[in-house]
Amino acid sequence: MAKNANLYIRTEQEVKDEAEKIFQSFGVTITDAVNIFLRKSIMVRGIPFDLIQSNPNQETLNAMQEIENMISEKTPSKAESVDDFFENLGE
Repeated sequence: MAKNANLYIRTEQEVKDEAEKIFQSFGVTITDAVNIFLRKSIMVRGIPFDLIQSNPNQETLNAMQEIENMISEKTPSKAESVDDFFENLGE
């Protein structure tokens, strides 16, 4: 199908540059990515978030490491309950 409609958007240069890097890693241009987004939105009748790369923050990484250590018995859990575990995450 021929592309015969124009869509003009404005964004910050930094946002455009970062997005271009991400889309290039998938082998697509910004135009391709916008078209993928629009078509997927139509398919799911909503906003899709399927093409993302997960970057957990440091707090999440620490929690994941603590769980891995507990599983491998490197360090025993300080928590006495699930609620206690989540309260201790901020330490």
